[in-house]
Amino acid sequence: MNTISKTAPHPYVGMWVTEDGHIRQELRADGRYDEARGTRQSAYQGDYQVSGSYITYQDDTGFTADGYFENDVLYHGGMVMFRENNGN
Repeated sequence: MNTISKTAPHPYVGMWVTEDGHIRQELRADGRYDEARGTRQSAYQGDYQVSGSYITYQDDTGFTADGYFENDVLYHGGMVMFRENNGN
């Protein structure tokens, strides 16, 4: 059972990618995320909630994590992720 409630869209919706492109995390407007790692699509999926610049995650197995946004960069689980540009 998912315990994180879905929230209204926020400015962080979209694709976030590590500098090397190995990890790609899509934050969807419906409060769900989908994370790919290397060639493994949908390695992690679950719900997320944003409060200000703080993000909390709960994957579909119940594991929780958190992170924060600063200057349009996502810091999460020791990773630094950048917003993907549509032209890349």
